[in-house]
Amino acid sequence: MSTATGALNVLRAVFGYPAFRGAQAGIIEHVTNGGDALVLMPTGGGKSLCYQIPALLRPGCAVVVSPLIALMQDQVDALTQLGVKAAGLNSTLDRREAQTVEQALFSGGLDLVYIAPERLLLDRTLAMLDALYEAGKLALFAIDEAHCVSQWGHDFRPEYLQLSALHERYPAVPRIALTATADHATQNEMLARLGLGEARVFLSSFDRPNLRYTVVEKDNAKKQLLGFLAGRKGQAGIVYCLSRKKVEETAEWLSAQGYPALPYHAGLPAPERAANQRRFLREEGLVMCATIAFGMGIDKPDVRFVAHLDLPKSIEAYYQETGRAGRDGEPAEAWMAYGMQDVALQHARIAESGAGEGQKILEAQRLTALLAYCEAPRCRRQVLLDYFGEQREPCGNCDVCADPPQLWDGTQAAQKALSAIFRTGMRFGVSHLTDILRGKASDKVKQWHHDQLPTFGVGADLDEHAWKSVFRQLAAAGLVHVDMAEHGALQLTEAAREVLKGRRAVPLRRPAKRKPAPAKV
Repeated sequence: MSTATGALNVLRAVFGYPAFRGAQAGIIEHVTNGGDALVLMPTGGGKSLCYQIPALLRPGCAVVVSPLIALMQDQVDALTQLGVKAAGLNSTLDRREAQTVEQALFSGGLDLVYIAPERLLLDRTLAMLDALYEAGKLALFAIDEAHCVSQWGHDFRPEYLQLSALHERYPAVPRIALTATADHATQNEMLARLGLGEARVFLSSFDRPNLRYTVVEKDNAKKQLLGFLAGRKGQAGIVYCLSRKKVEETAEWLSAQGYPALPYHAGLPAPERAANQRRFLREEGLVMCATIAFGMGIDKPDVRFVAHLDLPKSIEAYYQETGRAGRDGEPAEAWMAYGMQDVALQHARIAESGAGEGQKILEAQRLTALLAYCEAPRCRRQVLLDYFGEQREPCGNCDVCADPPQLWDGTQAAQKALSAIFRTGMRFGVSHLTDILRGKASDKVKQWHHDQLPTFGVGADLDEHAWKSVFRQLAAAGLVHVDMAEHGALQLTEAAREVLKGRRAVPLRRPAKRKPAPAKV
């Protein structure tokens, strides 16, 4: 029987699916025949089958490295219900339970064992794997959530850096590394750090056509979120916030507004965190307010929306977080509110990190790419997929496609803004610069004698809202840098020189019109 026929038989008989999707068949055949693979497949694309089926087709037991105990248990439970011999080996087991799993490994009583990376690298575990290897009983190694090897990713796990030892120690055992998203830099990092230089890379489309993308200019974020949630009571969703304090405040506030919400962040006691995650997965219509600590391995198919109240750190992080919505293939929403303060906070995070200068530059570039996504006047999906190297036509299923923004020649406005930044010594933020441009002699403007500058009042034709939009777009275009070491001061980049000299045009999108506040009754 050919590998392809055997794989299809297992797919139908064990997992109950009629046919493979996308690249699944090719990946399964490659790994079953002993090849190494790096698999990039969007959330909900069926990554698990890419190692579970080879595990059943190859002799011995497959070892699945997974960073989360809750995720392991979900996988083991699902496989056991299908009649597959699977177990987890982690810190939740007592000594006797662990010994039972180990004995099953040696007796051939397991097809898959799920194990945390730190446990895998213990001398005791490696000695056990050595014995299995000598006996020809190691089917394959699957490294799930492989982006955890990226030292500057938001899911970094130091233990993942040591997983390259698997190839050195067990060269005849195929390895498959899997992740839902990775930009080109992270792809290269995974290949290098996991020792997958000879691996075949399987890159699936990153498109999630059932997701509708919307980005709004942050005004009153809570009210804007409430407007977005109108009519969504009873739907499950995730609201991401940057700080733990904001997570707790938002969860409490949403619950008071009639949207039952739970908090989740790394500062909560572990039992409370685990209980909240269990409730979210099992109960209907809950909203999880969370930091990025929540998300990896969350397999809840009916999440109808993911909302961001703060800007993520990169397009990669944004894609991964929004990808937790609509895993069932039904329509879902990815909504985000962002403003200049978000940009400043993310720049501060980069500046304060212990990263080397080269890595800080890369992180800043990733942030700029996300800003460009937020401010782009073209289809959101086009911009998003373009970042991952995919081309496509406008989607018709994002806010830009539904209501295309008007463009205007913002070259003169950009020159005024850049001149104001330069003439004030690149030491002030958006509010102060806006006051100068609009001719508003605030106490601070007078204190610095900025009402005497040639730029004072030259931008009176635009309101405060419009100038904030201009400054955001200048940052997104890489003409302005936000320096948090100077309390959010805007500074000119080298690219600004061409604009100031009149050698570069600056098309801008008109800011969204604000809806008037409802009249008080």
